[in-house]
Amino acid sequence: MKIILASASPRRKELLELIVPKFEIMVSGIDEKLEEGLTLQEQVTRLAYAKSKDIYEKTNGDRIIIGSDTIVTKNGKIYGKPKDRNHAKQMIKELLEGDKTHSIITGLSVIVEKEGKYKEYKTYDEVKVFLKDISDKEIDKWIDSGKAMDKAGAYGIQNEFCVFVDKIEGNYTSVVGLPTHKLYDIIKEYIN
Repeated sequence: MKIILASASPRRKELLELIVPKFEIMVSGIDEKLEEGLTLQEQVTRLAYAKSKDIYEKTNGDRIIIGSDTIVTKNGKIYGKPKDRNHAKQMIKELLEGDKTHSIITGLSVIVEKEGKYKEYKTYDEVKVFLKDISDKEIDKWIDSGKAMDKAGAYGIQNEFCVFVDKIEGNYTSVVGLPTHKLYDIIKEYIN
């Protein structure tokens, strides 16, 4: 059975490799605009589904299509990828305000076609991230590394920024961008 990851994210690729050794990558071309009137959980689930559905419609045969979407949020505000250095610094400072906690919500969609039978799964996972105090000098050093610019919230827990994370409540892989614990439960009957 063909497995296709509908994402260009190297981090999602690494996480999927922990579950299945062989799969293809096809990047969805969907518009990732948020829709009004949906909760943040509904937004990420809808976008994950749109990505997997887009690739499903471009392929055929027995296959599993995996789509995922992640947002960083605090007090109802969404933190996407920073536009520039100042924006990255502002994001990190905002994530440090108050109780130094924020949420990461990752939507997951899996579409399976096996022997002509179609099934779709849609879910999400939410994780609370607690940051430590970070000095301006440390923030500048982090941004200077170049690794802040391509990540929602201007950081990645899986690299040097991890030293600033005090703890998380929830599953680590959901923070990185693919809730492997939920994904495995969905696809294990097809891969074992």
